[in-house]
Amino acid sequence: MSLRQQAFKGIMWNLTDNLAVQVIQFVTSIYMARILSPSDYGLMGMLLIFTALSDAIMNGGFSTALIRKTDRTDTDAATAFYFNIVVGLALYGCLFLLAPAIAAFYKVPLLQDLIKVAAIPFVVNAFFLVQRTYLTIRMDFKTQAKISVVSALAKGGTGIGMAYAGYGVWAIAWSGVAGATISCILYWWHSVWKLRFCFSWRSFRELFGFGSKLMLSGVLDVLGNNLFTLIIGKKFAASSLGYYTRAYGYASLPPTVLTGVLSRVTLPMLSQMQDDNERLAKVYRQMLRLAAFIVFPLMIGIALLARPLIVLMITDKWLPCVEYMQLLCFAFMLYPIHALNLNLLQVKGRSDLFLRLEIIKKGLMLGLLIVALPFGIRAICIGGIVSSFLAWILNTYYTGKLIRVGFWKQMKDVLPVMGYTTVMGIAVYFVRINTGSDVTGLLWGTLAGIVSYIIVTFGFRAKEMRYLMNIIKSYQPD
Repeated sequence: MSLRQQAFKGIMWNLTDNLAVQVIQFVTSIYMARILSPSDYGLMGMLLIFTALSDAIMNGGFSTALIRKTDRTDTDAATAFYFNIVVGLALYGCLFLLAPAIAAFYKVPLLQDLIKVAAIPFVVNAFFLVQRTYLTIRMDFKTQAKISVVSALAKGGTGIGMAYAGYGVWAIAWSGVAGATISCILYWWHSVWKLRFCFSWRSFRELFGFGSKLMLSGVLDVLGNNLFTLIIGKKFAASSLGYYTRAYGYASLPPTVLTGVLSRVTLPMLSQMQDDNERLAKVYRQMLRLAAFIVFPLMIGIALLARPLIVLMITDKWLPCVEYMQLLCFAFMLYPIHALNLNLLQVKGRSDLFLRLEIIKKGLMLGLLIVALPFGIRAICIGGIVSSFLAWILNTYYTGKLIRVGFWKQMKDVLPVMGYTTVMGIAVYFVRINTGSDVTGLLWGTLAGIVSYIIVTFGFRAKEMRYLMNIIKSYQPD
């Protein structure tokens, strides 16, 4: 099978994986949001920065280091495996000891016990990170898709069952434990890597030398992205944080799905051509245009139809999150493009540049947060939009240096897509304001968006549409 066929097959299986999992989680969240209160989600939102920070440390960049290492050995994998276990146990111990302080910081005693349950997945995940990495190296995304779907069903079933039984916020916490446990069992069952009882300091230094910078970058990314929830949880009521986290979750859904697909497929694929800059730049620009072609209209459509979506999915008790969701859609539009730019640095082995960029971007983000905070959550969301655009400019600096695909070239690539999306957005807006109920507004608005986007892209013979059609035609299911 050629590299292109592997890539297409990987994209399709990753898309199936992400869509299936996100649909399951989406349906689960809708059901649970109808039962649970905004304050319940606010409590979990207060812990988000601590759990996400631990997750960034847990991954530590070792998986990426193994993927891009062309001469990897079983000793390298075993070293990463045992290191992950030590880190997982250490992180859980730290969160266990810090639980009283975290509860005191927010002045919510319940958090002391809640974080001890919410942190359990860190230990469980440590036992299958290497197994998952080896499936990615082999570009076996079909097996990973099956595991993800089963785990998502277990997580969703646990959450819905406990929510229905009246366990409140504990339903969210224990559902995460259930999902991680099922994932661990299934990854071991399908493992293509056999455990070895060995540890090499030489392997550790090599993997850590590359992975540690990615780990620090991940930590900075988590701190920056979750600083908003930390501040909102401290300064505003738990219900306000609940509205923000729901808006954030729904707005981030489409770009997260697409980014997950592109990142998991492009890293092993582009790593195989890391020394051929001309070929690398060509494939990279195709992925960039495809990402924009898919995510831009989705985000604009969701922003324009946010009110009927929220009312119909989780009832009008969540209406305050509509405005936040609309603004965050614009902030997340560039998310897949950010990921592709940063992925290129990993392919080139420049984790040092990756870390440098994260330090600069998070400094800018902190400055914007300080300026926006006195003006409320709406201003914080607007600050997120500004931060995202500035991050694009910064991310493309090194892309331009490494493969000569800088900001202006990327802007030229996505500018036609911005035009198609604008036409679609105008069509959706006029249909929405001329319809009565939320149901008809959502249905006709969605239809207007789909039809207008197809017409304008075919009318202008968009190369992105042709590329997407080629992907579909090239896909042959197993």
